[in-house]
Amino acid sequence: MSHSSADPWRSSATLARLRAGLATLGPGEQRVARAVLAEPAAVVELSTAELAAASGTSPATVVRACQRLGFRGFQHLRLELARVTPDPECAAATPVDAAFGAAAEALTATRATIDPVGFAAVVDLIVRARRILLVGNGFSSPPIQDAALRFTTAGRSVEAPLDILGQQFSARLLTAQDMCLAVSYSGANTHTLRACAAARERGTPVVAITSYSTTPLTRISDHVLWAGAGVHENEADSFSARISQSTILYALQRAVLGHPEREAVDTGARDVVADALSDSLPDEPGYPNECDTRNPSDC
Repeated sequence: MSHSSADPWRSSATLARLRAGLATLGPGEQRVARAVLAEPAAVVELSTAELAAASGTSPATVVRACQRLGFRGFQHLRLELARVTPDPECAAATPVDAAFGAAAEALTATRATIDPVGFAAVVDLIVRARRILLVGNGFSSPPIQDAALRFTTAGRSVEAPLDILGQQFSARLLTAQDMCLAVSYSGANTHTLRACAAARERGTPVVAITSYSTTPLTRISDHVLWAGAGVHENEADSFSARISQSTILYALQRAVLGHPEREAVDTGARDVVADALSDSLPDEPGYPNECDTRNPSDC
């Protein structure tokens, strides 16, 4: 059963909790959660044993999965699912509504998975690290490049090579006084894994921002921050997960700025930005002094 972005189940806070918690569940518990996500309306009518059969697990696994997701048990989950009522106006949702709805849901779900203790530990690492290597490839590269700029303006020594070989070269120069922070939606990107493995071999703490729990990346990471499973998990480009990744990275930078051990460093970031802005166009050939209204493309 597929749900459009306008489906009332898509905006359900209960299902958002399930999607956000997928990364923290074991394999059997994940099968239970995915069975609920696939047929939420039908699950309302099921017993614990029936859901166990549908998910290929046991009644005990069903109850345990519900409890790990924050419910008292399966009956509690059923009651929460029963609260969802279809809204006939949902069918009229536009692509804009769907996109912004997915973004809002992703942020809400991811916020619920952030462990304050784990988050604080990562902030401590960033503040105390002599050097920070940021690694991200494919769709995870843009959040990493943005974070590199932000951490640099916070006075940290950061490197975020775009080249996959450059990532491995840099990782092999790290020490136990440094850190490696990687972003990967799947936790299985080969190039990201190679860089992180090289860092780990040198005793460097590895931090992962990812969406799934049992992956090669989480197995070699010292700390994991869950970005929540994507709202549209069948898409190669997990747009919603990338929003969550960027927000976690931004939150880390904000926390670094307020850390009591951070040395105040004037990076001159404001001056750099100010120098990059101009009130007028350069007085050079090819730049009109005024906008030519006859050719709007020149404006």
